[in-house]
Amino acid sequence: MIRVLLADDQALVLGALASVLRLEPDFDVVAEIGTGTEVLPAALRTQPDIALLDVQMPGRDGLAVTADLQRALPSCRTIICTTFSRPGYLSRALSAGASGYVVKDSRPEQLVDAIRRVHTGLRFVDPALAAEAQAAGASPLTGRETDVLRAAAEGGTVADIARELRLSEGTVRNHLSSAIGKTQARTRAEAARLAEASGWL
Repeated sequence: MIRVLLADDQALVLGALASVLRLEPDFDVVAEIGTGTEVLPAALRTQPDIALLDVQMPGRDGLAVTADLQRALPSCRTIICTTFSRPGYLSRALSAGASGYVVKDSRPEQLVDAIRRVHTGLRFVDPALAAEAQAAGASPLTGRETDVLRAAAEGGTVADIARELRLSEGTVRNHLSSAIGKTQARTRAEAARLAEASGWL
């Protein structure tokens, strides 16, 4: 049996995923979780083979939880199952240690196939998204530009961002200017929006 933990903050989606997977004779849904914070304790308790995680959840997002599981329970492989078919999210998920990435509008058979493949040690990425990611390339932002833009997206002033990241205000302005140029935006708010839409933040 393939033991599967499901985590999604939308109760209807969570219930639908559980129902679909329980139809498979070789799947055992061992936990249904509604927040990112609950995933690791539940995984340690139930010892799943596969964790199927949404990206955006209360507490901790699916990408952070993927990294948590890699450290604490390396025998559990992670598949991201999300509405976000963005190359940047795919790249971040794989960097965090995910073995699969499926979008929620996939056919149920594709999700089932992804779980079986990942369980055998293979990697599975939604084919359309994989092609899009290859065409898009990696994020053009440096790590520091990403940090600064993420802080700017939360509405902080240059002084706030400088304090939060322990940088000088001049350095923050330089990183913001560079990020605005790389995203071809007019303002830092637009740069943050574009970077978020691309899955770079």
